[in-house]
Amino acid sequence: MALTDIKVKNAKPKEKPYKLADAEGLFLLVTPKGAKYWRLKYRFNSKERVLAFGVYDRVTLADARSKRNEARDLLIKGIDPGALKQQKKQSGKITAENSFEAIAREWLAKFSTNWSAKHIARTLRQFEKEIFPWLGQQIISEVTPPQLLSALRRIENRGAIETAHRTHQTCGQVFRYAVATGRAERDPSADLRGAIPPARKNTMLH
Repeated sequence: MALTDIKVKNAKPKEKPYKLADAEGLFLLVTPKGAKYWRLKYRFNSKERVLAFGVYDRVTLADARSKRNEARDLLIKGIDPGALKQQKKQSGKITAENSFEAIAREWLAKFSTNWSAKHIARTLRQFEKEIFPWLGQQIISEVTPPQLLSALRRIENRGAIETAHRTHQTCGQVFRYAVATGRAERDPSADLRGAIPPARKNTMLH
């Protein structure tokens, strides 16, 4: 018999984990501590497999059924939904590891060992305020000169010309580090020479 919202909600823990079956392989696993996990049992290439759909009640019965239907559609197309999920997870991890922010923090940790605490804090603050909100989550190899310029223009437009130049130079070091470590092919900051007007003498730093 298919599950109902009330039956799922009222499922109580027992001494041992147990399953409440829904339909077409979907079931709720209830642990002795009372946690409730959605699972899908399916077969692919004649092997039985189990796919996790999350925890009740963050994932409702309707959500779990929708995920089951998506998985079954993949199976019809000859795609293993479990393997696809792992590929997406790995792809997301690779993307995160190759983001501008991740590489900038890696560069800072590697090259700031002889810097003063004040200089490290200022550089990190510069990244967190001026660059990460706009480019931090982007894959570093995909950052274009116009995108970097747009971030630098935000600094320039508030009159902080020296800060814009300093940020430009620091970003260039990060991009060149990414090139050296094989995570980018070129430094887009090099295309922006002359794009920001020179700072006036005695300009106050912002």
